[in-house]
Amino acid sequence: MKNDPLSVLKSLSGWRALRGVLEAAVLAALTLTLLFPALTFAYERWVTVRGFVLLLVSGSMDGNTLLTLLYLAFFGFYLYRFYVRESYRYTELRIRQIMGEVEAIAAGDLSRQVSVRDRGELGQLAAHINNIVVQAKRAMEEERRSEQIKNELITNVSHDLRTPLTSIVGYLNLINTDRYRDEVELRYYTQVLHQKTERLHGLINDLFEYTRMQNRGMVLQKERVDLAEMLDQLAVQFQPQFDEAGMECRQAFEVLHPIVPADGNKLVRVFENLIQNAVTYGQEGKFADLRLREEGETIVAEIVNYGAMIPSTDLPHLFDRFYRVEKSRSDYTGGSGLGLAIAKSIVDLHGGRIEAESSPERTLFRVTLPK
Repeated sequence: MKNDPLSVLKSLSGWRALRGVLEAAVLAALTLTLLFPALTFAYERWVTVRGFVLLLVSGSMDGNTLLTLLYLAFFGFYLYRFYVRESYRYTELRIRQIMGEVEAIAAGDLSRQVSVRDRGELGQLAAHINNIVVQAKRAMEEERRSEQIKNELITNVSHDLRTPLTSIVGYLNLINTDRYRDEVELRYYTQVLHQKTERLHGLINDLFEYTRMQNRGMVLQKERVDLAEMLDQLAVQFQPQFDEAGMECRQAFEVLHPIVPADGNKLVRVFENLIQNAVTYGQEGKFADLRLREEGETIVAEIVNYGAMIPSTDLPHLFDRFYRVEKSRSDYTGGSGLGLAIAKSIVDLHGGRIEAESSPERTLFRVTLPK
């Protein structure tokens, strides 16, 4: 196993390193002392060795220089052996440390990490183990979050389904037991039943669409979409609602034909929701503004109303599922609590972003889409 030499040397204490140097020096001297008679004997007996030695000592190299070189060679050899031995010792020590840290992690302490002390194979192993731990921790957090989301989803859906269903059952009981004064009251009951049924139908559709998007079940059919044309058509579509709310819809398009690659059927749902919110919550301001502009490689669409300010504590949660600024779940303003969450999911699928700003003067929703 390859170790980082610098890490091995750093692991040595001062006295251990000194001992290694002294040991190499002594062993090199002993080796040279023991081998010197043998070299002398070879010099005297064998011509080949004698010729080799004469070649080495010829010229400027004398006998003392040769002895010094031999001594340094032996010293380097024993120093290397010392390093190899310490490298094995370092490897065993690091393996024991890694095993201890891995055992702590295996016992469930995912906050622990294996210490990465070198750049060798053991360091790479420690880094890989840490990556596995991080991924396992992330997977467990995702699983817990998914479980929490599922529980919250069931709770919210149960509440929102029970509210209209309770009203429907109540009015049906009144009709079934003939507890109405005349045909006018009966007609009123049936109208209320129709409204409650429509709300229930809308909630179920929203829930189905949101769940499908969260499970990546939605496939975009992208084409070239003219946002100016889309917003203009929506302004006409919502004109009766603007009139009923006593509002005026104003358009300010700084670019004539802002084209984006998008699924028109999905994207129109985003702006329908934002314009509907402007009508519902912006009646006090009397105006709703639809704006378009170009920013670099993006097209920015803004829907502005001048109604009541959204509290700053609510702004970060506007796009959370089932979140409502008003805590009451009225039929008039409550909705399903999924509209903005669906809008955000659709914008995210298009590679864009949706943001909200609110002040006492205005509330603005901004959709940014790539061209």
